[in-house]
This record gives sequence, structure tokens and C-alpha cells, in this order.
Amino acid sequence: MTLSEYEVRKQKAEKLREMGINPYAPKYDKTSMIQDLLTKKEEEFRDVEEIIPSPKNEYKTAGRLTLFRSHGKLSFGRLLDESGEIQLMFHREATHIVKDGEAVSEIEDMTAYKLIDKLVDVGDFIGVEGELFLTHKGELTLFVTNYTFLAKAIQPLGDKFHGIGEDQERAYRHRYLDMIFNKESLERMKLRSKFLKVIREFYRERGFTEIETPVLGNAASGAAARPFVTHHNDFDMDMYLRISPETNLKKATVGMLEKVFEVAKDFRNEGSDPSHHQEFTMIEHYAAYRNHEDNMKFTEEMFDYIFKKIPELQQTINVTDKQGVTKEVSFKTPRQRINYVDQIKKDSGIDVGSYQEGDDEKLRADVKKAGYTWEGIDKQGLVTMIDYLYKKVTRPKIVGPAFIVNYPQLMQPLARTNDYDKNIVEQWQLLINGREVIKAYSELVDPVEQQKNFDAQAAALEAGDEEATAGDPEFVQAMEYGMPPQSGRGMGIDRIFALLTEQPNIRDVILFPMMKPAHMLKEKTENTEEE
Repeated sequence: MTLSEYEVRKQKAEKLREMGINPYAPKYDKTSMIQDLLTKKEEEFRDVEEIIPSPKNEYKTAGRLTLFRSHGKLSFGRLLDESGEIQLMFHREATHIVKDGEAVSEIEDMTAYKLIDKLVDVGDFIGVEGELFLTHKGELTLFVTNYTFLAKAIQPLGDKFHGIGEDQERAYRHRYLDMIFNKESLERMKLRSKFLKVIREFYRERGFTEIETPVLGNAASGAAARPFVTHHNDFDMDMYLRISPETNLKKATVGMLEKVFEVAKDFRNEGSDPSHHQEFTMIEHYAAYRNHEDNMKFTEEMFDYIFKKIPELQQTINVTDKQGVTKEVSFKTPRQRINYVDQIKKDSGIDVGSYQEGDDEKLRADVKKAGYTWEGIDKQGLVTMIDYLYKKVTRPKIVGPAFIVNYPQLMQPLARTNDYDKNIVEQWQLLINGREVIKAYSELVDPVEQQKNFDAQAAALEAGDEEATAGDPEFVQAMEYGMPPQSGRGMGIDRIFALLTEQPNIRDVILFPMMKPAHMLKEKTENTEEE
């Protein structure tokens, strides 16, 4: 019976144990990243003929073996770590394996050179010590004198040159493999970390305090979205995964924290597409004594700061909209400003600013009369219908980046009504070629008005609108103790970073995106075939 490569590798791991070598070492004293070695290419090195009889252990690094080929008394490999990849050379007379802290040339009548050929596989992690030299072709190579076994890979990686190929589904499902074979993917994930670091620095330099707020709550409040529901066993009550940290961040301003922000994991039980992911990262802030106009300026300054601190990101990029049309977008300031109500009227003929609470049926009839419809329109409340109309007739036409301003008062129960026009709220969204990436308000801090708005949204929920905002009595109570005037802003990290790196799908910038289990996909395929 022929054993699979998986079984053969497991047997090799067991053989290593029998030889007294732990196939999964507890640690390794790695003193150099591979990129640090590669930067030394212009230095003077000894010829390999001079190294062989008296090699030096000048450098010590570790990583994953991605290639190994034996040529008699010489063997060559390639070693990969987070920073880069380097060629390795092993010589039959100069190779040692480290066992129990001691470098030995053989174990149980098997030479260290033969052992790496027989028991080490591509994909394994090893530590290596040796001396650098240049091959006759000019490639920087580490002549290995001592190697240490660190971790046995019992699953074969596959074809080094093709990796996971064009199988995007597999890239999302097995991101760890994607990053092994696809350097661009690895670098993108590292750049995302830098992106968050720079944004945090921007906030801290401007006096903001980073705080944490609960993921579980008694109310699905803070945004218009369908929540995820879970059950708290100890309290014997249903709770919601937050759709936004908004209400808790604003409570903090009641407690005298004047400028707060949070890098928050939020959850919205909505559909999946290239710009939506049910679990996403949001950075949200609130600043006392500011309004939405201040937040526009703050946002322009933030992007200028990001491009200055992260030269890998370009200010002029190509952005593909939801219809697959790609357009060039420039992030140079200042931003265009577009009136929400006026633009929808221009695009559809419907003045959404003229509708009042209770005009649900009137708007529904007017929308259909104008020739528009969509799934769920017959159950939606006034606010949700206005939002859907905007997304259908106006949003796809805006290239931007543009601030969309002056929203109808009914649309945002947490936003402040304009002092000069009671029909609009002080809110804006930043739109980039049809994609919403940032939303900001002058915040409503009047508890009486806030409760009225929550009551109106409760009626919409009762009527079947699953995206209406739920009430939050604890938030209203906090507001009753006095909440300072303020402006808040939320920015989806996944979405904006995908745009800035010109990725077509939000999952391309999420390390481990949410995926349906593979066995469920298999069952669906089998059931379809049976039918």
C-alpha cells in the first residue's frame, strides 16, 4: 500500500522523535531577519572554496523551507521568513544538526547532511547558522554549518511556483497559505497594521483618548442595520452584538472624556458583497465642542497625514464601483460637497426633504410612480426607503471623494437638527465612486428630542423594518445628565483600506474573512447534483 505524503510526513516526525529530536522545538534564538542578511549583499565575502574547510557561524536566522534540492555532496534550499527569502547551501563535510543544544555531525549513524535530505521537507521550519557568500551567479547565499529542527509540516504546501493559483475562494479560506506563496498578500496585511498604527498616532497627537466599549449590549442602537442576536445564559436574556460603538462612546463624553475614539469590531447581519462583511473594523470618534464642519476639516487633515506617513499609499488611485466601472480618484484636498436632498431631487424628481413622519405610503407610491422599486420596499419605513432611493439613483453617479451633506432630519435619529432648517440634520458622508467610507454628524445631545426620534424608529421596527434603529433608554438617561455639544465620525477600516490599496473585494484586506464552512458548500453541490 502506497502511503500518502501526509502519512509519510507524519512518519518522519515520529522518526525524529525516535532519534531524540523534538519535531516541534520550544524556541529558537533568531538573531537576524532574512532581509537584514540581504542588505549585506554589497559587502566583501570569502569565496565558497575558502569557506568549506573552515566555515564561520556569523549569522543566525530561521524560517520556512520553501525549496530543497540535493546534488551529491552539495544541497541547496531556500528559506522564507516574514521579511524575505534567501538561498541556503549545505555541504556534506560541513553540515551539523543541533541536538540538545550541541551541534553534532551525525545521529545514530545518520549524518546531519543525510538527515536533512531524508527527514526534512519543504514547508518545515528550521533554524540555520552560517556564513554569507556570493555564488558564481552573484546570488547571496548562506553557507549553513548548523541547522536546528523547529517545526514539522505534515501537510504538504503544494506547488511552490503556483501556490493556490487563481483560487480566490481558497485564498480567503486559507489565508496562511496565500501569504506563504503570495508576497503581495503578506505585505498588504502588514501595511494594514501600519495603516491602523498611523491613524492611532494621528488621533493621539490631537489629544484623543482611545477607549474600549462593550461588544454585547441590551439594545441594537447606533446605526440603521439588522443586528446579530445572541443569548446571555447567566442573565437569561437576549443580547445584541453591537452594530456601532456610538452610544457608549458618547456616554464617555458625559463622563468628562472630551475627545475619545475606538478601533471597534462591529457586526451587522446584512448581505455579503465585495464592499460588505458582516464582521468589520470601524474607527469611531467623538469630540466635544465641535460640529460636523470641524469634522470635515479633521478628515481632510487625516488623509493628508496618512499619505505623508505611508508612502506606499498613493493619493491618486483607481476605484471600481459596484457596477464594475473603474474611475480615477484623487485624494488631494479640498473635497467636493454635494447636497443630499437637492441631488436626489435632481436625479429622480422626488423631494425627499418634503416628507414627514407618517408619510410612508405616500413616499412608497411616489417612488413606484417614478419608476423605481427594489426588494423589501413594501415593508420598509420612510427612513429606509429614502436611503434605498439615494443608493439607487444618486450614489452610483458620484466619483468624489465627496462630502454628501444636508440629510433629511428623519433619517438620522442620533444627529443634530440644523438651527436654520429644521428639515435637515448636520450630517455628512464621504463617498468614493459610489462607496460610502465615512459618516459624521453634529451630534444630537437633547434627551427629549432623542427619545422622540427613538420612538419614531420603534414604530418602523414594529411595522417590519428590520434596519430601523432600536431605542436605547440607558443612552437617553445618560444624556439627561448633560452631554456636551459634539461631533462624531465613523470610518470603516476594511472598506477604506481596500479602496486605498485598489483591492476589488473587502475580503482581500481582512486577514481571516468570514466564510461558509467548506463542508456546507460540498453538501450544497452534492444536493444540486442529486436533483
